[in-house]
Formats: sequence, C-alpha cells, structure tokens
Amino acid sequence: MRFVEQLPYATEVEDHVTIPMADGVRLSARIWRPVLPDGEPVPAVVEYIPYRKNDLTSTRDAIHHPYIAGHGYACVRVDLRGTGESEGVLLDEYLEQEQRDAEEVLAWVAAQPWCDGNTGMMGISWGAFAALQTAARRPPSLKAIVIASFTDNRYADDMHYLGGAMLSDNLAEAGTMFAYATCPPDPEVVGERWRDMWRERLEAARPWVLEWLRHPHRDAYWQHASLSEDYAQLQCPVLASSGWADGYSNAVTRLLAGVDVPRKGLIGPWSHKLPHLGEPGPAIGYLQEVVKWWDHWLKGVDNGVMDGPMLRTWMQESVPPSTSYEERPGRWVAEPSWPSPQIKEVVHPLRGATIVTDEEEPLPRGRTRTVQSPLSVGQFAGKWASYNAPPDLPYDQREEDGGSLVFETEPLTERVEILGSPSVDLEVSASAPVAQVTARISDVAPDGRATRVTYGVLNLTHRESDEHPEPLEPGRRYPARITLNGVAQAFPPGHRIRLSLSTSYWPLVWPAPEPALLTVHEDGAALTLPVRPTEEPDGMPQASFGEPEGCRPPPVTRLTEPEQAWNVSRSLVDYHSVLDIVKDRGRQRYEDNGIEVGLRACERYTSVADDFASLSGRSAWTMTFSRPDWDVRVETSTVLTSSADTFTVDATLDGYEDGRRVFSRTWNETVPRNLA
Repeated sequence: MRFVEQLPYATEVEDHVTIPMADGVRLSARIWRPVLPDGEPVPAVVEYIPYRKNDLTSTRDAIHHPYIAGHGYACVRVDLRGTGESEGVLLDEYLEQEQRDAEEVLAWVAAQPWCDGNTGMMGISWGAFAALQTAARRPPSLKAIVIASFTDNRYADDMHYLGGAMLSDNLAEAGTMFAYATCPPDPEVVGERWRDMWRERLEAARPWVLEWLRHPHRDAYWQHASLSEDYAQLQCPVLASSGWADGYSNAVTRLLAGVDVPRKGLIGPWSHKLPHLGEPGPAIGYLQEVVKWWDHWLKGVDNGVMDGPMLRTWMQESVPPSTSYEERPGRWVAEPSWPSPQIKEVVHPLRGATIVTDEEEPLPRGRTRTVQSPLSVGQFAGKWASYNAPPDLPYDQREEDGGSLVFETEPLTERVEILGSPSVDLEVSASAPVAQVTARISDVAPDGRATRVTYGVLNLTHRESDEHPEPLEPGRRYPARITLNGVAQAFPPGHRIRLSLSTSYWPLVWPAPEPALLTVHEDGAALTLPVRPTEEPDGMPQASFGEPEGCRPPPVTRLTEPEQAWNVSRSLVDYHSVLDIVKDRGRQRYEDNGIEVGLRACERYTSVADDFASLSGRSAWTMTFSRPDWDVRVETSTVLTSSADTFTVDATLDGYEDGRRVFSRTWNETVPRNLA
C-alpha cells in the first residue's frame, strides 16, 4: 500500500465525542474533519461497528478515515452501544435498538454545524450490515452507502446457517462477540465510570449462540433486518463489494439483481478484507473508488461514477490447492448489468461417475449410487469465511473425495469460464428423517490435484422451504436443488471439472443428528454451470484500478509475537480427530494512547470415528487491556455438543482486574435440534 502524505485538505481529529441517544445513553465517536479556511460545512460519512475504535480497529481506521476526510468529508467512527467507550450493553446482533441508535446518530451528525446535512454510511462486515439495514429505514440525511462483505439475507447467507444446515461459524462468531461485548471501556477516556460500565456489560452478557440455536429455521428473528424481505426498502445508491474467498460472495450479485437504485458491484479474489487491504491479492485502489462515489452522491460532482459496467469482478485462473495465496492470478472482467445476458446456464446430466458434456452421448437411465460419508470429510474444507490468517482456505480435495460420491468431466478440450452460482439438481432418498448433502466443484489438474472452486450445502428437510422444513420419509424419493456459492473461475484445457457429493462436511457444517445413507437416482441428476463465453470481451481495461493507497497509521509496538495455527490430527488408536485453530495477535502497544492490548482466540472441533454423539466445538477467547496503572482481562469459553435431539451449550465468562478474578458466571443450557 502507498501511504499518502499530501491530501487536498489537512485534517483534525477528536478522539472521544459523545452522541446522546433518546433514552439517555451516550455513544462514543471519533471524528476526523477537514480543515477548511472558512469553516464551511461538509458531508459526513459514518462507520458504526462494535470493534473498539480506541484500540482494536484504530490502525485500520487510521488508514481510511483520515484519507476520506482529507478529500473533504467529516468521518465519524462510532462504537455501538455497549462496546468500546459507548455506554449501555450489547445483547445481540442487529437488534431494533441498534438500528434506532443508528438513525439517531445520523440525525445528530446531520445537525452539527460542520455537516452540510448530507450523510453516507460505509463499512465492512458488521459495518456493512449496519449501513444496509439503516439505509432500508430511509433516514432523511442518508444519501448513499458503501458496503463490503455483507448480506441481505440473514438466515440463508450469513455465518449461522447455510441451506438450512448449521455452520460451525455459528459457534465461532458467538464466541467472538461473547468476548467483544464484555470488554471494558478505557479509563483514560471515560474516567472513573469505567468499572461500573464494565460491570454492567459483564452482568448483561450471555452466549449469543443460545439465541441463534433457538431459531434453526427462517423465522421473524432472521427476517428482521434482512433486505431480501423487501428490496424496495432500499432507496439510496449503493456501492457493494466482496471477495470470492469470503463467505459473503453471493450478496453482491443478489443485491444488484434485487434493488432498483443506482448501484455498482465489485468482487475481487479477496478474503474477508476491504479491497485496498485485500488478501489474496491483487488489492486495488479502493479508497479512490470510494471518494469518487462520495463526491458524486454527497457533493453532486458530475464525475461519471455511474458510467461503465454494473459489475466488475476478478476472473480467477486455475491454481494448485493451497490454504493461502499471496496473489490469485486472473484478470478483471465486467458485466454491463446483472443478471448478465451473456452468461448461459449450461446443464450437464450426471450419469455413472460422469459429468456429461457431449450432448450426443447416449444417456442410460434408472441407475442409482449411494454415499454415507465419514465424519472426516470436511477436515480440509477451510473456514466458511476466509480471513487469510491463519491460512484457512480449503486444501487438496482428494482426501475429501475419498468419502464422497464423485462425478467428473473428461479432460477439457477448450477453456471454460464460469461466473455466477452453479447448482446441482438431484433425485435422492435417505435412510434417516434428517440428512444433509454437500456439493463441491473442484478444478482437477492433469496430475490429479484438486482445488475446490465452490461449494453448497442443503439440509434436505429444507428442500422446499426454509420457513417450514419437513422431515424425510426414509426410502422415499425427493427432488432437491443445491445452490453453490457464486464464483468466477476459469478451467483450462486438459483439466477436469469434478463434482463431489458428501453427507457430511464437518467441522465447517455441523452434521445431521445421525448417519444417513443417501441414494442418488440418475434420473433428473444434473450440474448447471453459469458459463461466460470466452469469446466475450472483458468489458473493461486491465488498468481500471489505481494502486492501493491510504493514510499512514500511528505506530504500534509489538510486545509479544503473534501465533497462528491450523492443525488437523487423528489418532488411529481411539479414532479421535481434532481440528485446532489458533489466532493470537500477540500483545501490542498503541503508541498514540499508550494502551496495551492482547487478543488470543482458540477454536477446537473434535469427533471420534463416525460417532455423531461425539461431536464437540469450543471457542475460547482471552483479551487483555492494560496501562501501567490498569490491568484488565476477560476470558470466555463456549462449548457446543449435541445429541440426536438437542444441542448443549456450556459456557463460562471470567473478568479479572489486576490479576484477581472479579466476575464469574457459567451457563449450562440445552436447545432442541428441531430438524437441525
């Protein structure tokens, strides 16, 4: 990244500004403003998240907020109620209270003498959710949004459930927020009130996973704040982005197709990162794109921001399997609209072990194949949403395919490119009332190495409805469609396209209550690929994006080294399998305010042989905050286990001050599985 030293305007910053809410709670904000000779008001851009502006996001914030402010905007970075230095408590994600607070924040910002009354919202992940959900409420000052790594459908396309099957990230994200929502405010900012504020957070805490487990179907809990319930709610322009390695790759194209407002989409090769910090690369000059967007929609500059294609995306080239990439080879391609009229849905029947590509080939009918996957299938699946640290992309799929039903093309005679969401249509019967099927597409090189391109999951009880799932009648045939995650991928000549079907994908997906034998009937079985003709023009010059740039962040001193681990182990004595994940940032000091912070997160997923009653997942966090006269630590642990009928959550929360435990609480609760 190129750090920019000279911007159109100098900036000034206020580190702690309180914003009053109607109920008396005050939220804390950091505000960067351009220094203008006549003090004229400017538009404002708000980012609204729970991740602690005073320390944990301060480096990232310092890269882009002063940059945007230096182009003539007031940038307002707000900690959600109950996080950072904001008062109150945070009880769950995306609650009505959170969105009412956001509307009040925007109204307060728009009324300030330094704001001209026009506001925008931006963010990645929670910040993008907040921007999209607030925009759907149509606050009068909000004129446009910029969002990255988001969803418009909280049930079907977030970290909780996929195809009606529960993701292990349902536990992992709950563990994350269990820790973040119980961290203390900074005494140097809020003064002596810090201990009372912290105690209020600890007393109100609960493992959010309990609530998420209580809603295994698409009900009012998930419909709330899901724009997909009514796309017409969005009335302001939106610049939306994500990455193919992210868990949120589907939302950009779905939003482009669903809303009727000025909109642009951008999908790179990235993991869960902003595009100017994008990994795997190439990262792009995203902040230049953002400033251009704000200039047009908040300042009225006629800069052609809406010219050109609706969607720009990175067409990925074939690569060997790896859990991490510095760069993904490929090229930028563009589509003038979405859905694109030039992308063709090509249907390939599945016969025997073959993906049929020759339409003249005779197709035998009536045969069946069966699969009952071992629980080991999925240990090389990587994370639902890659963060690229530790390396968390899927590894070589050959071992996974050993426990799967596999279909392949013959070696390709010409290049094939796909852009969009593949799907698999099946006629299936199962031996149990609840069963899953995971479909994976891989790029198989001539030497046999298999790189996963995309995947999808379906809890077969959700074959017709996420709102009203129904158990299977064992032995009865059912039609089922599995929609895989969207992707842009090229398959070169000489390679094969492989489709793999498995009945488990642990630990990425929590398995069904019991093993199930799945029978796939050839009649009606087909793979549909969204093929982008290779003779079509790319639609954009390859130098379309500038070099990544931003402002230089303040110094951070590393006090202890970080640790990253992703280890799979198996015992051939007792058949115990373990996936251990460690994400430890190490301890570091933020030199601009002197606070020292440590963050260590560990996940462990275990099982024994194919014993579905042996499944266990654990998310444990330790977060430390200190200065010479202040030392606080929060430790959380959430363990999830299951039986055929229930989920069980055992959780602990401990708070320490000066090495002495000052708070402790445990939870031991069960939740019915209800076809999950």
